Amino acid sequence: MSFPHKIARREFLKHTGLSGLALILGIATTEEANAAITKLHAAGIDAAAMSAPAFDVANITPYIIIEPNNKITIINPKPEMGQGTYQSIPALIAEELEVSLDAVTIITSSGQKNIPGQSAGGSSSVRGSYANLRKVGAAAREMLRTAAAKQWNVATEECIAENGKIVHKATGKTLAYGDLAAAASTLEVPANPTLKDPKDFKILGKSMPRLDIPLKVTGRAIYGIDMELPGMVYASVERCPVFGSKLVSYDDSATLKVKGVIKTVKAERVLGKNRYEGVAVIADNYWAALKGRKALKVQWDHQGFDSFNTKDYEQHLRDLAATDGLIAHNSGDFDKAMADADATHKIEALYETPVVAHATMEPMNCLAHWQEGDKVDVWTSVQGAGIVKRELAETLGIPQDNITAHISFLGGGFGRRLAADYAGEAAMISKQLDKPVKIIWTREDDIQLGPFRPMTFSAMKGAVTPDGKALAFQHKVISPSISATKSDKYDKTKPDRSMTEGISDQKYEIPNMKNAYVFADIHIPMQPWRSVTSSTLAFAHESFIDEMAAAAKKDPLQFRLEMLTKESDTKRVLAKLKEVSNWDHPLPKGWGRGIAQYEFFAGLAANVVEVSTRKDGSIKIEKVITVIDLGTVVNPDMVKAQVEGAIVMGIVAATKDAVHFEAGKSIQSNFHNNRMLRINEMPAVEVHILAEGGPVIKGVGEPGLPPVAPALANAVFAATGKRIRKLPFDLNKV
Repeated sequence: MSFPHKIARREFLKHTGLSGLALILGIATTEEANAAITKLHAAGIDAAAMSAPAFDVANITPYIIIEPNNKITIINPKPEMGQGTYQSIPALIAEELEVSLDAVTIITSSGQKNIPGQSAGGSSSVRGSYANLRKVGAAAREMLRTAAAKQWNVATEECIAENGKIVHKATGKTLAYGDLAAAASTLEVPANPTLKDPKDFKILGKSMPRLDIPLKVTGRAIYGIDMELPGMVYASVERCPVFGSKLVSYDDSATLKVKGVIKTVKAERVLGKNRYEGVAVIADNYWAALKGRKALKVQWDHQGFDSFNTKDYEQHLRDLAATDGLIAHNSGDFDKAMADADATHKIEALYETPVVAHATMEPMNCLAHWQEGDKVDVWTSVQGAGIVKRELAETLGIPQDNITAHISFLGGGFGRRLAADYAGEAAMISKQLDKPVKIIWTREDDIQLGPFRPMTFSAMKGAVTPDGKALAFQHKVISPSISATKSDKYDKTKPDRSMTEGISDQKYEIPNMKNAYVFADIHIPMQPWRSVTSSTLAFAHESFIDEMAAAAKKDPLQFRLEMLTKESDTKRVLAKLKEVSNWDHPLPKGWGRGIAQYEFFAGLAANVVEVSTRKDGSIKIEKVITVIDLGTVVNPDMVKAQVEGAIVMGIVAATKDAVHFEAGKSIQSNFHNNRMLRINEMPAVEVHILAEGGPVIKGVGEPGLPPVAPALANAVFAATGKRIRKLPFDLNKV
């Protein structure tokens, strides 16, 4: 399925076999991609799910298809889940190819071996593709110029690419790319084509319309939940909301009486090391499947897991906070500095952040068709074709080559769709029925069954000197491990770097620092949530920096800048934020202003939040000002949209509903008790982009989120004198 055009898989394969008639080209270099993968590993994200194996510079891969009729197709390796890759990734190719995006067809890749990096996550899409895909476009452009020069018998330097054609500067003669495609396809692919000077960009760096928006607002965009096949049936699966339960028996006599219900079969959901049993109700329409599911009578053996509850687990983490943990970072002599510090200049605090759900707007779904020869086609919304192929191969015990993934638009990902458990579930049901099956999760399934962002506590210690300088700092993380909930091979003897993400990498110059990790076991499945662990750790880290500033009797921003004597991106960002937020300008009475920044694998951003107090004691978030550091920007308008979205999620996680467990299951089930931010609650937002060029390109989708909660909490303190150390908190009852 293509967007907005439809291209059958047979037709696509036919295209990619016509190398003598059409130019089919791509170049993949590995330096940038491998750097991104390294950071994903550090974040606890499985890089095997994020990228295909590395490729040499001169590999020919089908990113660009130029046909004799001058039809140009660009294959986008990144799924579109709202972050804008449907425009930004093809733009990298189109800029160098000298074509307008309006003049090309864009289709999404489907797990081809010769296209690396077909997944999206970790804010890696543009970072990992910027240089690679510009070279793809530039190589095609140079091959087309060379083909034209040979046809005209002139020097290549006399030919320029312009609007999908080659122009001979001296005579004005032109040849369309389609006229040159066959000849160009026979030429050697240049390994290091000359890239355009950024001052000559027509697309990159400009605020361009997103090509997916007209499709979405008119209802023409195709999501996984929209997919259909002739002869398919629907499945709704009853799973136990108490994790770890076993299926004992079920009575489907009432279910089979529901009109439209065909049969019931056992189902299995595989999520990492976890296998969850269920009962699938099969029907000729979704509503019949759901109604039949509600009529099921199922007996579960909870195996003692129905005693699990949030209150007890929170206390367990508080108890663990008293243990030393595993050292994640040690510089200077923290213990001596704390022992020698004056008692009036030492502070301690425990910060608590909860379990939260991803709650994507499009619930999990998959249409799967198991066919002869153990071949499987899946149509689904997932954060990458490679994820589906890898996971299904492991779950189903078949080669990845037997799996074809058709990736549609995604109605949100946020890390949830880095797992494809729902696709494996659909495929196994299809195998039992020998026909295509479409599985759709309810909203309740989605919120109650996880996987979730883990509960994370932070035990903080610090000291300042009598003259107000940072002396010592400790951030001890107490939490489950995302990796441990997925794999039995997790090593508990080593500090989990993915769970201490960024805490030892801030640019603050603190002479004595000792950070640690305390592992807290849990049987609930966990998954990266937008900005992974930084979404929780930044709250504690930057709120405690504010507490240290208060102990030092310093302005919070000035205290931070005094710890940044060396030049750094953090220093530049905070200096810019001080300027654009009018930090030194007094606010109205009853208002407060808070600041926070955080740098981690995905990038760097800083926020100032302004709040006001009301007569009834409630707090209103008035404004959020963000500075995000990118190095290079593809589409400023999309950057602003992503930062705005991150701010929304940050406010929701800080002030709305956590996921609470009682009797082993989540009591949050839908948007009535897992609330989203309403339009009247949305503050004014200003986004300022630092994009000054340079070799380092930083991510966009996630960096705006971690500083939201601490900046908000610090603003509440500035307005009320009350410290917020536990999330979520109620703005109406501070």
